[in-house]
Order: sequence, then C-alpha cells, then structure tokens
Amino acid sequence: MKKLLFSSLLLTGVNAPLLHAQTDPTQNIVDLPEMVVTATRSETPKKQLSTASTIYTRKDIERLQVKTLPELLRGTTGLDMTQSGGLGTTTSVFMRGTNSDHVLVLVDGIKVGSATLGSTPFEFVPIDQVERIEIIRGPQSSLYGSEAIGGVIQIFTRKGGDSEKPQFSLDAGGGSYDTYRTAGNVSGKWRNNWYSLGASSIGTEGINARRPITGPFGFSQPDRDGYQNTAMNARAGHRFDNNAEVEANFIRAEGDTEFDANFGGDHSEFITQTVGLSGNMYIVDNWHTTLRLGQSRDEYDTFFTNNAFDSRFNSTRWNASWLNEVALTDEHKLILGSDYRLDEVESTVAYTEKSRYDIGVFGEYHGQFLDNHFVNASVRWDKNEQFGNYVTGNVGWRSNWDYGISTFANFGNAFKAPSFNDLYYPRYGNRNLKPEESTSVEVGLAGDHDWVQWELRAYHTNIDNLITPVPDKNFNYSAQNVGKSQIDGLEAEIGTQWQGWNAKLNMTMLNPEIRETNKRLPRRADKSLSFDLSRSFGQFDLGANVMAQDHRFNDPDNNIKVAGYVTLDLRAAYHIDKNWMLSAKLNNLLDKNYQTVDTYNQQGMNYFLSIHYNN
Repeated sequence: MKKLLFSSLLLTGVNAPLLHAQTDPTQNIVDLPEMVVTATRSETPKKQLSTASTIYTRKDIERLQVKTLPELLRGTTGLDMTQSGGLGTTTSVFMRGTNSDHVLVLVDGIKVGSATLGSTPFEFVPIDQVERIEIIRGPQSSLYGSEAIGGVIQIFTRKGGDSEKPQFSLDAGGGSYDTYRTAGNVSGKWRNNWYSLGASSIGTEGINARRPITGPFGFSQPDRDGYQNTAMNARAGHRFDNNAEVEANFIRAEGDTEFDANFGGDHSEFITQTVGLSGNMYIVDNWHTTLRLGQSRDEYDTFFTNNAFDSRFNSTRWNASWLNEVALTDEHKLILGSDYRLDEVESTVAYTEKSRYDIGVFGEYHGQFLDNHFVNASVRWDKNEQFGNYVTGNVGWRSNWDYGISTFANFGNAFKAPSFNDLYYPRYGNRNLKPEESTSVEVGLAGDHDWVQWELRAYHTNIDNLITPVPDKNFNYSAQNVGKSQIDGLEAEIGTQWQGWNAKLNMTMLNPEIRETNKRLPRRADKSLSFDLSRSFGQFDLGANVMAQDHRFNDPDNNIKVAGYVTLDLRAAYHIDKNWMLSAKLNNLLDKNYQTVDTYNQQGMNYFLSIHYNN
C-alpha cells in the first residue's frame, strides 16, 4: 500500500506542469558560486548564512586532480576520514567528531546510503559524474530529519550545458598499482531543452589492504586487493512556455572490490544508483513550489575466495519532497515543506522487519534586519514508523560588520534513528532502542579582506542515547542505548592570494570524549591540518598539498593507538592549447607508511598521469 501511494505521487508529478530553472537547486547551481542550497534547502547567499559550509565545484575537482570522492574530502575543515586499505575499500567520514552514521548524504536532493548500516559508501561515488559538492557542518535535523547530527553532504551530478553547441570532455590516465581511469561527458541545450550524458571507469590492482596479525584472531592474506568501478550519469530537462520546468536525473555506479577480513567473504560486487524527477514553478509572483521524487539503491553482495556466494545486503529508499518558498518581502522569506521516505531491505539475513516509513513536516524563516543582520530559524516534526514522533529546531544569527568582519552563532538539536541492523539484525538488534539525540551550540568570527579571508569557529556538542554493542555474560552482543559523549571543537581557515600565489590553510582541533569513561571516541584524530598552495606560470599550473594528523585510538577503551602522520602531494598541469591539457600528480612524496584504521595499510608513494580534452 505504501509503495502504491508513492507510485501514485510519481505519476502525478510526471503529469504536472513543473518548475522554474533559475530557482531549481540542482540546475545552474555552478553558475552561482556564492549561493548555497543545502543550508536552507533554497538558494541563499553564503554571506547571509551563519552555518559553516565548504563548497567544491567542478573546477576544484579538476584543479586538485582527485580520482575519488574520499581523495577530495580528505583534509576538508571539520571532516575526518578513515579507510580500510586502498581505493574502493570501506571509507568512514566523521563530521565534527560525530559518528560516521551521523552524516546525512544527498544526491541531487535524494537521500542515499545503506538502510542496514545507516551510512553511505563514499568510496563508490564516481567523482567524474559530480558537478558540485556542498558540505554543511553542524546539526541539520530541523530541515532534513534523521542522521544530520554532524551535518549534511549534498552531491550535485553533472548538469546540462548552456550552449546549443554540444560541449565535450574526455579524460584518460594511468599510474601506480596498475591504476587506470577514463571518463567522457557531453552536454548542451536545444531550444528549451538541456541535457548531459557521461560515463567513466576506474580500476586498480591495488595494494595489500591489511598487514598480517597474530593471536587468537590472527590473520594473514598477503595479496593485492583490487577495485573496479564503472559509472554513468544522465540528466535532461525541459522549460515550458510559462517558464515551468521539469528535469530528470540518473546516476549509477557498479563494480567489484577486494578486501581483507577475518571472517566471511574477501571480495564484493556493488551497485549504487539514484533516479530522480524534479520540478518547480511559481504559483504567484512570491510563491515558488518544488516537487522532487526519487529512488536510491544500495546493493552489496560478498563472495568467498573461491567465488562462492556469502551474503547480500540490498537497500531501496523511496523519496518524495514538496518545498514551498514564500517571499514575504525582499528581506524576509518562509520555506515550508514535507518529506516522505520509505526504506526497504532485501537480504540473506532474516531481518524481522524489512521496511519502515518516515514522514517529516518543517518550516524555516530567513530574515534580514538593519541591512547587515541575518537570522535563520527552523523547526521540524518527524513521524517514524518504528520510534514515533520527534521534534527538532535550529536558530542561527549572522552579522556582517564594517572592515569585512562577520560574527555568527548557532544553536540546534538533532537525532539519528536506529538503523535496521541496530533494530532487527538477528541476535543483535533491539526493537526498544531510542533515537540518538544531540544538542549543539556554535560561535564564530570571520574576515573577508582584499588579499586574505579567514574564519574561526568553536562548538560544543552533547550526544545522548548513543547506540553501543553491549555483551551479556556469554559475550553475545546486542545494541543498547548506553553511551553519552561530549565533543568540543575548534575550526580555523585562512586563505590568501598574493603575487599570483593561492594558499589555503585548514585546521581542526577536537576533544571527542565518552562522558562515562573520559576516553576519546574511537578513530578520530584530535588535531588535523591541511595546507594547499598553487600558482600558474604561463601554460603551467603547479600545486602542493600537505596533510598532517595526530594519533587516534582504534577502540573505545583507547588501548590500541594508531600513529599520526604527515603526507606531501605535488601536482602539475600543462595546457597544450585551449582544448588539450596534460596533468601529473605525485601522492605521498615522503613514502610515509601510515594507517587510519589499525592494521589496514594506506598507499605509499604513487603517481598518476592523465590527458584531458575540452572543446
């Protein structure tokens, strides 16, 4: 019945006259570099927002010469990341010290990820199909519901072109560990239609993901763990004579990855896919409405060394959202909306429940006072089929003073609904679990001057009802609400442009503690620093990046210490002419032998060479 209701909504959306291009968050966004969508669910100038944000555009992706999404996110202010080996291995993102499943991830406005784990496979996202990424740090449940305790990451896929002449791009390259990458994209517009179509493939023979270990749980599998990912992206839209528009988008990645594990399989096949239909239109001059419908899939099958089948975990998420932006005056607006999501699980594991729904209704106010003071306030009510009702709120203030100085403050609460594994996994799940809850407060100061920009933020977060595996007297583990944590953090950014040089320094300091034990939360580094320097010399572009992190602990009792590290990357590009470019990148120049997860190796010194064409 629930799926039938959603299908009816989808058919209604197909036949409705929809949307206006300039206000669709997924259309033309790259042309508005100072606008942010994810922080308010509508286009808002960044200088009017108190929320901390980081934006990566397509130009940033190409300039930094990154091959994967984890490589792009590495070193981002407020983000920590662990990887269980090389390319394609499990990647966890910790935002502002919260858990890896406390980050909400959207693709073109559609929620993605695994309903069983409650997290997103960042390692499988095809970076060549990405146009823009917005990272919003801090609690956002008042706009998005569950999971946004640490923040939100929204990925926008490649958009349609602005020229009636088709625009082509081609990339090909190879490097260390028998790594290769190819990608192509075509985009353009014809009359009142626009389109984009792209495909990519990346693969590697990889490294030995895990070093041998001894003891009762000893492990030794000295082999190279490879990875292969083939992806495609399609996007098309049409503008009607009344300026209403409709747009459809599709992105899919599939492949296989090898890994080292104590138990179960040693390689897997995966599929991640997102399909969406969106539209918007002006009902009247000051009332703009948007309808978005979509489905995301996360499929993961594991196999043993002899290719015998091991297990299957498939998630399907049906999404529907309706947004209404009402301009009260030029300085004040309201955003009213609702979301519906149905999660379904298909698995070889016998979950006692295989589906659940969530309905959310929210409202937000954005206002400007006395020319340079801005206020954001939002509230949301969620009804979840498993745990019932939950209300969240957020309020933020920003003031832009003379001499380029800005001050801001935020306060909000958030929650994380238990995953299917937490609730229903046999002999582990607990149907009586409560949502994890958080409150957070933040203050900050920023400056924007002729040749330097800087920002400083401090925050404090409390998280209650942490879901933790608890053993009984027979050492059988079950999920329980027993944990509480406190996270204090400081973020600093400074960027400068001087004599043709561009430099950016990011620093994050954390104190993420388990309150009952005063132990540090596992797998978080308490100090991180990233420095990027670049400059162009005629037809040459040169750049360097330094990444440094302090030690982290691999376990809640802080008995297993993972050492800190420093890496140095160099990159160069040569523009042959206006269409062709050669590029080269040397990663981990110091050949540092380091880990982010105990016993799991990272790549040593490695290189990648590529050639690019744009018409």
